[in-house]
Amino acid sequence: MAQTVAVLTIDQQRSRAGVDRVPELLAAVEALDDAPLLRPFERTAGDELQGVVDRPATLAALAGALLRQDGWYVGIGLGSVEEPLPASARAGRGPAYLCAREAVTAAKSSPWGLRVVGDHADARSLETTLWLWAAVLARRTQRGWEVADLVAEGLTYEQVGRRLGISQSAVSQRAQAAGIVESRRAQELVATLADRVLGTEGP
Repeated sequence: MAQTVAVLTIDQQRSRAGVDRVPELLAAVEALDDAPLLRPFERTAGDELQGVVDRPATLAALAGALLRQDGWYVGIGLGSVEEPLPASARAGRGPAYLCAREAVTAAKSSPWGLRVVGDHADARSLETTLWLWAAVLARRTQRGWEVADLVAEGLTYEQVGRRLGISQSAVSQRAQAAGIVESRRAQELVATLADRVLGTEGP
């Protein structure tokens, strides 16, 4: 029996008309110290990256980081991979890779530039939750991100207020406008669905 994994294929939007942003995204992904990958992201061809994930919490953390970035098509393929899996993510083969290719192609005409493809019963639910999470993050302003990042570090609203030089009430208002609570719930749900998907074995 083969373990289900997630292969992420990420393609830069309008790459021919802009600068190469692959190094920028690689740095953002590598900064996620608490999100170990089965195979690290690497450039495959042109402005495309690929990585392999087998941990639910990692998939949820990656999703949050990717949804924060503008200008990318994200394809998440769910399924098995041929074993032994090569050291290089781009050298792998198997159903998950085929699903990831289908997903990133479909992402180019889909809401929020993201698709999830796979035979698992929760694939659609995972995709829907990611779209809803993206909608929450899309309304977040720079000030909202400022508060959200400090809260994510473990600071209380009172501590955030002191750091930013604003009142605790103002912090609360920014947090509400930024959808911090909704975003946290979305990430929890993504992790739960990812646990269902990645915690099962495929044919």
